[in-house]
Amino acid sequence: MKKQLLLISLLLLFLASCGVKQTRNLLTSGNYDEAIDNAINNLRSNKDKKGNQDYVYLLEEAFFKAKERDLKSLNLLEQDKNPANLEKIYNTYIQLDNRQEKIKPLLPLQLINEAKNAKFPFDNYNKQIVDSKIALSKYLYANSLSLLKSTNKMDIRKAYDDLEYLNQINPNYQNTLQLQEEALNKGRYYVNVVLRNQTNMVIPVPLQNDLLDFNTLGLNDKWTVYHSSIQKGIKYDFQLIMNFREINISPEQIKEKEFIKEKQIKDGQKILLDKDGKVVKDEKGNIVKVDNLKTVTIRINEFNQYKGCQLTANVDYIDFKNKQLLQSFPLVAESVFTNGYATYKGDKRATDESYYSYFDRRLIPFPSNEQMIYNTGEDLKSKLKGIISKNRFK
Repeated sequence: MKKQLLLISLLLLFLASCGVKQTRNLLTSGNYDEAIDNAINNLRSNKDKKGNQDYVYLLEEAFFKAKERDLKSLNLLEQDKNPANLEKIYNTYIQLDNRQEKIKPLLPLQLINEAKNAKFPFDNYNKQIVDSKIALSKYLYANSLSLLKSTNKMDIRKAYDDLEYLNQINPNYQNTLQLQEEALNKGRYYVNVVLRNQTNMVIPVPLQNDLLDFNTLGLNDKWTVYHSSIQKGIKYDFQLIMNFREINISPEQIKEKEFIKEKQIKDGQKILLDKDGKVVKDEKGNIVKVDNLKTVTIRINEFNQYKGCQLTANVDYIDFKNKQLLQSFPLVAESVFTNGYATYKGDKRATDESYYSYFDRRLIPFPSNEQMIYNTGEDLKSKLKGIISKNRFK
């Protein structure tokens, strides 16, 4: 028992030393905040434990260096007077304040050998946080207004992102939400979707409706909206045309195959006879019996029904304004109808049990041509979704 306790103690000591080493490496490599987090996590459970003293020293040093670096960075950023630095300035003050708040619940932290508490010079950053947030809010708002005047959708989307961030740090600032909605509408691509049937066959209406419902395809997103019909007041950017070129449907086929199978099976038991025809007995005088093997035969007529459909199309990306073809992608979708069944004469034990289900099946009606075309729908939608997902409008 003592040996086990010693091993556990040594293991805990080893793990503790590894934790201290990792924290020290983070500190010496300049990852001050990670070092702070490591030290806090280890001190949280027992901050006054003598074995945790190294973490107190490391926390004190990491806090001092992190604060010093942030204040130097702020001094440079504020002297630069570049409004593009306002977000960095605001976030740095937030970082300074958050770092203090992490440490406060642990205080005081004793330095046992020095008989004093570790020093953490805290400052009140409330004014700086408020002032930098006000300055950043004004900048984001003004910059977004400027970007919203652009005809470039990427600029407008940048305005949307800035307004979204503005609403996070300063909720309901002026008419931010209204401007964000405006940016969303202006920054979107609107795509008109058209189906064209250039085959000599009818494409089922339900399939057309499925293909035109881009909500079910999951392709509508924040910046791209698909409409199957032109809507008033919308300026469309692109047109997506699915041109059905050819529909091939194979003839209805039934292939028949006949074969015979034989198998030896166990059919009860029989008395064992020796070469002279006498009954064989065991040591106790009991009659010896063995399996009676019987050869059985089955004649099977197997039938396989088959009908296939292949639909070929082109997916064309068109510039809506000048009707210029931008890209074209081939698309091939398929569906297959199959049914297998069998009849037999003889003893069905002569074939594998896995084949028995064929004997329970029967001839079933072939699907109509229209149904075969409709059955390509899942494959067609999957292929269409794959093309659009890999080739976003831009």
